[in-house]
Amino acid sequence: MFNNILRGLSLVLSLVLWASIAGAAPYAALVMDARTGEVLHSRNADTRLHPASLTKMMTLYVVFYEIEAGRMSLDQMVTISRNAANEPPSKLGLKAGQKIALRYLIRAAAVKSANDAATALGEAVSGSEAAFARYMTTTARAMGMSNTTFKNAHGLTAKGHLSTARDMATLGRRLFYDFPEFYNLFSRIQTDTTVRTVYNTNRKFLRAYRGADGIKTGYTNAAGFNLVASARRGEERIIAAMFGGTSTAQRNGQVAKLLDMGFARAPTRVATIRPPALNLARPVGAVIRQSGVVKRTDRPVMRGGTSASPAAVLMARNIDSLVTSLVDETSDSDLAAIIASLGVSTGGQTVPMRRPANFRTPVKVASIAPLPSYNLTPAQEFGDWVIELGNYSNRTNTEKLLLRTALMDLDALQAADRKVEVTLVRGVTMYRARFVGLSETDARKACSRLVSRDSACEVISPIITQ
Repeated sequence: MFNNILRGLSLVLSLVLWASIAGAAPYAALVMDARTGEVLHSRNADTRLHPASLTKMMTLYVVFYEIEAGRMSLDQMVTISRNAANEPPSKLGLKAGQKIALRYLIRAAAVKSANDAATALGEAVSGSEAAFARYMTTTARAMGMSNTTFKNAHGLTAKGHLSTARDMATLGRRLFYDFPEFYNLFSRIQTDTTVRTVYNTNRKFLRAYRGADGIKTGYTNAAGFNLVASARRGEERIIAAMFGGTSTAQRNGQVAKLLDMGFARAPTRVATIRPPALNLARPVGAVIRQSGVVKRTDRPVMRGGTSASPAAVLMARNIDSLVTSLVDETSDSDLAAIIASLGVSTGGQTVPMRRPANFRTPVKVASIAPLPSYNLTPAQEFGDWVIELGNYSNRTNTEKLLLRTALMDLDALQAADRKVEVTLVRGVTMYRARFVGLSETDARKACSRLVSRDSACEVISPIITQ
């Protein structure tokens, strides 16, 4: 009797094992030198397979594009639909009718791979998930992802929702180069979403593989265990995309081998070839639930509990879009004239103004009455410590560096002011990129975080700056 039971169990286990092998998702992989886009290894790289949550890479790319275009804001509130709330796990646990800021939906989709957050993002951009999926597919085509078609924003298995290892590696490279200010999201081990703290689905790989800084996992029964990973060592950066892993451990081990192969084959030094800029047009039917110019986060944060006049707040708004607007739409000669008209002294800070929609020529800044002075207690003081990111030969690039750093969501920089200082180095005009007005604790904390991300940073005490 006992032997019969054992034989029965053995038969069942054999059938289960055979079924799992027979139903295993196909394997595909591609290894790319991120600096040039050169393919270093491929296997079944153009086979159309289920991407699972790798889909959210495109969901986030489109949202980042909308934010950069000024049609959305990190702080805009999104109302969660019943459709989004009813998505199956993995999810954040959002409720129908709940309102949540866009930035937290982005974090939940990037870090936890939350399906409800991804659907909410798609609906916030295009009005419906179907319309957003069309927008995603249009974007994929513009990138050259010719074998990819999206049917939803989250990646759960759907008929016709397919991609390839080559296409997903291409998308990973695009995220790195097109939105460096957001890319750090993919390396966060954990993050706050106001609903709860969530942990990265890729944290084991991020902690285990030297140089890993992203990017996205994916899993469904149909897809198997997928991963697009990026890692940097010295001057080299490699992206590996893998479909069809049999487990988290097996997938992580195989991707580690693929990245090792990439680092072994990639040249140490090579000229970076950035992907060409995209000029996307939203598909017909897309609906942006916004009106007028979208406001970005007020920067800098007001200090010590003081309040600013409405005019000063307006001056602080949209600072993030000012630099990119000047760079994208203005020649070098016109840029110099614009900066002069804005009243920027050679050693002072740029004073941003909202740019009119029909802006083509320099505008004059309206004068503002000075804010009243306040006596601050030591607890309210933010300090006079400075962090410096380096000296650069081009003022515009220096402004953009400060902007991108400010967008990294480093808590220690929330109260800091961005400042470009002009200096002479061996008779050559150079521009210092600085954050000023920090406490010693915040300055050291911010610099430590930046250095850990391979960014140059130096802490400067008030004694040195006085």
